[in-house]
Amino acid sequence: MAALQSEPGADTAVATQTSRPAHGLIHAPGMDVIRRAMAFFIPLAVLATLGCGLIGLEVQQSLRSGANDPQFQLAEDAATRLNAGSTPAFVVDRTAAVDVATSLAPFTIVFDSQHKVLAANGRLDGGIPVPPAGMLDAAGSGSPNAITWQPRDGVRIATVTVAWGGGFVLVGRSLTRVEQQESTAELLAGASLPAILVLLALASLVSAWVWPSGRTAGTAS
Repeated sequence: MAALQSEPGADTAVATQTSRPAHGLIHAPGMDVIRRAMAFFIPLAVLATLGCGLIGLEVQQSLRSGANDPQFQLAEDAATRLNAGSTPAFVVDRTAAVDVATSLAPFTIVFDSQHKVLAANGRLDGGIPVPPAGMLDAAGSGSPNAITWQPRDGVRIATVTVAWGGGFVLVGRSLTRVEQQESTAELLAGASLPAILVLLALASLVSAWVWPSGRTAGTAS
């Protein structure tokens, strides 16, 4: 009968040994690494996506606002000369007609207070492009009106309208080149985001791998 007796603590050791594989299946070290990597990656991916979007928006706004700079100068200078007594024909260089559908050059149109064209060097489809009356009326004294105008499909113009004593001065310039630059910036931002996300995923995985697991030898007994 004595031979059938087991050593003290043997049953406990066997139970502990048999329970370890099951415990290891539930808390596999590899799964812990993946969970930590996801915890690192998800917030970083969100921040990277928002950052690319904000950078793209900032570039677009910068390009669009910069497209108005020449028009502001030309329109304000023309209004100043008109108020000083210059004639509309003198302010507008009618010898250099600008096809607003194909040219990138700025053009000028001078209106009276009733929106009648007094002088212009801009042409569209053989005629002078005339904006809606509201575009002109929105320009007050000392408050230029900068707006994108689309006189017809396929033609988008960055315009600045300035009021003068006898009416309004509108200076415009095609947005074709600016919109091309905006498209290029959007493509670069869209192409760089996947590469950034891949790098963040790799960095998160490495960080999770070297992160201390928090286990000690005493917790295994």
